[in-house]
Order: sequence, then structure tokens, then C-alpha cells
Amino acid sequence: MPLFSRSDGDLIRGEAPVRRIMPYLMRGRNESCVYQESLYRIAAARIWLKAYNRAHHPRATLFHLVAYATAVALETRPRLNRFVSGGRLYQRRGVSVSFVAKKAFTDEAPGATVKLAAFEGESFPAFSARISTQVEEARETDRSVDKEVTLIMRLPGPVVRLLVGLARGLDHWNLYPGFMIRDDPMYASIFLANLGSVGVSDVFHHLYEYGTVSIFGAVSAPRRSTFATRDGVSAEEALSVRWTFDERIDDAFSCARALVLVQKVLEDPGRWLGSPEGTPAWLGTEAETQEP
Repeated sequence: MPLFSRSDGDLIRGEAPVRRIMPYLMRGRNESCVYQESLYRIAAARIWLKAYNRAHHPRATLFHLVAYATAVALETRPRLNRFVSGGRLYQRRGVSVSFVAKKAFTDEAPGATVKLAAFEGESFPAFSARISTQVEEARETDRSVDKEVTLIMRLPGPVVRLLVGLARGLDHWNLYPGFMIRDDPMYASIFLANLGSVGVSDVFHHLYEYGTVSIFGAVSAPRRSTFATRDGVSAEEALSVRWTFDERIDDAFSCARALVLVQKVLEDPGRWLGSPEGTPAWLGTEAETQEP
């Protein structure tokens, strides 16, 4: 039983002993990693997004749809929205998605890390617009987290290591201040890397020991891939996302069911989100009754 509560999560009680002991057997995230590659057919998503962008502003991208699909999966399957800290398992308060936005497409341009809160029941247009706004703000202004890091990195290396060690120690004992956690992109439900946009594909990414991110998704560039069908083999445009999970948060069955939700949104957004010309949002069980 921890002495102090957390600002970003609630202690999970009543878990099976075998799951409660896992954080003690596997103390770090990277020794607890499970890797999964998912390949999604995106022909329908391309058509849907084209129609969506004719009817809405700002325009949405395939990455926006991936981010929305993962947020829906975490809201629908909250057992995956968990994290391990101090050897204990916590249920996160709210869903948040972190990602990196390049300030400019040049070798020298720095990347700005963005943390976006997701709200249950939020429509895709509202979610996509908030991504666009945050990306623009990150590219045009220095946010507080960037200023803090810049200030810290002016200090000597031993002092930086001491401060980072202090932060991790405070977090271990649930003493890390909530105002530091709130905007820190390393304290999020999931981290998505749009690596395909910068010409890097087919990458599995590590998890960070600092912070509480338990899931990482590396998004590749779309390309034609082969799929086995009842009639043989077909070549279709596809998107590969390589996932890295901290297996201490939940079991494989729950992860698999969450990935099915991501697949539904990406492969058939018209059915699961609704008409692109309207205000599409996750339809859930309502879409189950529709004809495929």
C-alpha cells in the first residue's frame, strides 16, 4: 500500500496475485515489452478522408485517424489505460496521446513533443482540429515544457543527472508534483511516432523508463502489401503500425481486443464513425447492427 496517492492515477486493487507480482519480477518497462505488428487496409480510409476534407477545415490526415482510433480503443478498453509506478499498478485518470511534431522538415529542425488529452465521446472533427491546433502552436511557440528542458540543459551534466534521478525517485514514491506531470508528454496513455512521415518505416520503438507511457505505436509510411483472401492473394494499400506494450498492465486477450477496435476504425471508418460529411464519431455498439 503506497503512503501517498497519485495525481494522475488510482491504485488498482483486487488484481490476481500473479499480475500483482509482475512489477517486482520485471522492474523496468523494457524488460516487460511485448511487440506486435498490425497491418491495416486503408483504401476505405483514404476515400473517407478525402470526402471528410472536402467538408471540414482544418484538414485531417491518416495520422489523425490513427490517433483517434487509439484513443477510442483506450476509452473502450480502459484496462489498457494503466501504468506501473513504484512496483504498483494504477488506472490512469483520462486518456492522453503524445506524439512528436517536427518544427520544419529539415535536418536541423528540432521536434516538439505534444501531449493531447482525449475526451470520451469526442467527435473526430473536434479531436482532429485540436491536433492541428497543438501542432501549429508547438511549431510556432516554445511551450513551457520546452523552456524547462532548455533551462535544465544549461546546468552541468552531474547536476542534470541528479535532477532526473530526483524526479524519478519522487515519482516512485508518488511525490512528483501534479503540475509537472500534467503537461509532460512522457506521462501519457500512449506515444505515437509518425515515423513514416520522415521516411522511416518498419521500426519497433522502445518504451521510456522515465514517465508512465505503457504503449508505443510506430506508424510506418503507407505502401502496397499483399493480403490472403478467399479468392487468393490481393495487393492493397496498407499501413503498418508496430506496437510496443508493457505486458504488466494487462493480458494478451485484452490487448488483442483493443487492436481489433483500432482495425475497425482504420479499415472501415464510414461504418464505425459515420458519414464523413457530418460529424463523425465512434458509434460503438450502434455500428455493430449495420450491414458490413
